[in-house]
Amino acid sequence: MKLLSCVFNIDTACVELKFDDGSMIAIDTIAVENEFADNMYQRSELDYLIYNDPVAYAELMLNGDPETYLKTVTECEPLDS
Repeated sequence: MKLLSCVFNIDTACVELKFDDGSMIAIDTIAVENEFADNMYQRSELDYLIYNDPVAYAELMLNGDPETYLKTVTECEPLDS
């Protein structure tokens, strides 16, 4: 299968992949954030990918390890009291 398009559909909040054989995959970004993002930094990283590189986002969700990725690229340090 050859990927024809990969876009974020703001109306459905899904990253949609369309292939040359007519098939389509829709990734529910809200469900992904609820499952994998534990803090605002991780949500922000996912949002960045969704809006700026939906192909990388789709690759991460379909073939990668989003939990490890988010722990690697984000740091959440508590404020000193």
